Amino acid sequence: MKKEVLIAILKGIVALVLLNILASYVSARYDLTEDKRYTISEEAGISVMKFDAPVVIDILLEGNLPAEFSKLKTETILLLEQFASKNKNIKFDLVNPLEGNAPREQTVAELQRLGLTPANITIEENGKVSQELVFPWAMVNYKNKTVKVPLLKNKLGASAEDRINNSVQQLEYSFADAFTKVAIKEKKRVAVIKGNGELEDIYLTDYLSTIREYYNIGAITLDSVSNNPQKVFDQLKTFDLALIAKPTQAFTEEEKYVLDQFIVNGGKSIWLIDKVAIELDSLFNEKGSTIALKRELNLDDFFFKYGIRINPNLVNDLYNTPIVLATGEANESQYNPLPWVYHPMVFSKNNHPINTNIEALRFQFSNTIDTLSNKNRKTILLQSSPLSKPEGTPKPISLNILSKQPDKETYTQKGSLPLAVIVEGEFSSIYTNRIKPIKLNEGLEKGSENKLLVIADGDLIKNQIRNRAPLPLGYDKWTNNTYGNKEFLVNSINYLLDDTGLINIRNKKVSIPILDIQKITNQKSKWQLINIGVPMVFVLLLGACFNYNRKKKFKA
Repeated sequence: MKKEVLIAILKGIVALVLLNILASYVSARYDLTEDKRYTISEEAGISVMKFDAPVVIDILLEGNLPAEFSKLKTETILLLEQFASKNKNIKFDLVNPLEGNAPREQTVAELQRLGLTPANITIEENGKVSQELVFPWAMVNYKNKTVKVPLLKNKLGASAEDRINNSVQQLEYSFADAFTKVAIKEKKRVAVIKGNGELEDIYLTDYLSTIREYYNIGAITLDSVSNNPQKVFDQLKTFDLALIAKPTQAFTEEEKYVLDQFIVNGGKSIWLIDKVAIELDSLFNEKGSTIALKRELNLDDFFFKYGIRINPNLVNDLYNTPIVLATGEANESQYNPLPWVYHPMVFSKNNHPINTNIEALRFQFSNTIDTLSNKNRKTILLQSSPLSKPEGTPKPISLNILSKQPDKETYTQKGSLPLAVIVEGEFSSIYTNRIKPIKLNEGLEKGSENKLLVIADGDLIKNQIRNRAPLPLGYDKWTNNTYGNKEFLVNSINYLLDDTGLINIRNKKVSIPILDIQKITNQKSKWQLINIGVPMVFVLLLGACFNYNRKKKFKA
C-alpha cells in the first residue's frame, strides 16, 4: 500500500516537472476582460516590431503612491508586458525620481526643466492630510533618442475615477506613439504657407516644435506664384501637408489654383480661418469698443467645392473662457478674470480619433461652419455649446457687455454650432470646367482619396508670448488655465498624415474599477471584521465537521 502511494506521488512530481518544462517553451495569454483591456491592437503591436536593440522605458511611478496612482502604475506595467510579449527588446523599470542624494527642490526643478510637469496631489490617511508631488511620466529610450510619455490625463471637472479611466484609455496610444517617434527614420514634410498675412512664426513656435518630433517642417511663400507658379507648385509638391494659419490677406486666383492642385494631387491640408477681422487688443482703447468686420479672403468658392461654408459671423457662447482686465491704478491694480462670451469653451464630441478624450478647447472670436451636401464625407469635430448663438457682422463689440447679464432666452435652440469640420473623399479641382488662371504641368481635374481639416478660428493654433518667448500652446498666462488646443491640433495632423491607422487606437474604451475612498473609510471596521472573522469561523466549522466524522468513524 505504501509503495503504491509513493509511486503515485513520484508520478505526480514528474508530471509537474514536465509540465513546467513545457510551459517554459510555450507562452499563452488570455484576456478575459470585457473591454479587452490587456490585448493591444494590431497597429500598436506593429509599432514595436521594428526594434533590433533594447528599448528601455523608465516609469517614474515608484515610491509611496496614493491609490489612484498605484492603479495607474499597475495598468502601465501590464500594458508594457503586452508590448514586451511582441518584442523581447522592450524593457522597463520603475524609478522614483525624487530618490537620491540631491536636494529635493533641485531635483524637482531639473525635472520640470525637462518638461516633466508634476501632479500636486492631496493624500488623506487616518484623518491626516498632506500634499505630495508625483511625476506621472515615462521615458522611452532607444539608442540616442528619448521620448517623454505623459501617463496622467487630466480633464476639466473629472473625478479621480474618471481621471484614471481617461489616463488608462490613452496609455496604449501614448506608448505606441512614442515607439513610433523613436523609431522613425524618414519623416513626412509639413509646409507652413506664407504670403497672405498668416501668423508670425513666434506664434506658431510651440506647435511646430511639438510636431517636429514627427515631421520635417518648411515654409512656402505663395506670393512668388505671380512670378514663377510652376516653381512654387513643384516645391509645394515635395511636402505632404500644407498648414494655413490665420491668413488676413485675400488669395489670388493663381495662389488658389496652386493650392487646389496640391490638394487634388494628394496633399493634405489644415485651414485655420478667421472670416471676421477683430482682435481682443482692439478693444483696449478709450472707448473700450470696436467694430467686427467681415474679412474677405477670396476662399468661398474654394471651400464650397468641398462642401464647406465659413460664415462671416461671431459665436456668442454662455460656456466661455475668461479674459483678464485690470482695475485700479498703479500699484493698486488688480487683475480680475471675467467671462467673455466671444471666447467659447468648446468640449469635445468624442466622435473621432482626433477629438477623443481631450481637454476643453479655447476659441477666440470664432465663426460658424455650414456643411453642404455633396459626395464628400464631413465630420463635425468641434461645436459650440447648446447655449450659444451666431451674431452677424458688421457688429459693434464693447467691453461694456461684461457688466450686463446675458439673456438666456436669446440662446435657446440656436446652439451647437459647427466650429471644426474634417472633409474626406475624392476631391475634384475647383477649376473643373473653368478657365485656369495659370498653366501647371501635371494639372489634374480629379484626385484620389484625400482629407482636409477646416477650423473657423485662426487663433486656435496661436501660442501666447511672455518676455518675447513663446509659451505652451493652450496655456493662458493671464488665468494660468491650460486648454486642449495643442492636443487637438497634434491629433489632427497625425490623423491626416497617418498611414498606419495608429491614431485610431485613441477610440479604444476601457473601464477601470476604482475603490471608493470615502466608503472604505466609513466601512473599514466592518470589512476588517469580515476578512478576519469569516475565515476563522470557516476553519472552526471545518474542524468541527472533521472531529464529528472522526468520532463517528471510530465508534463504528
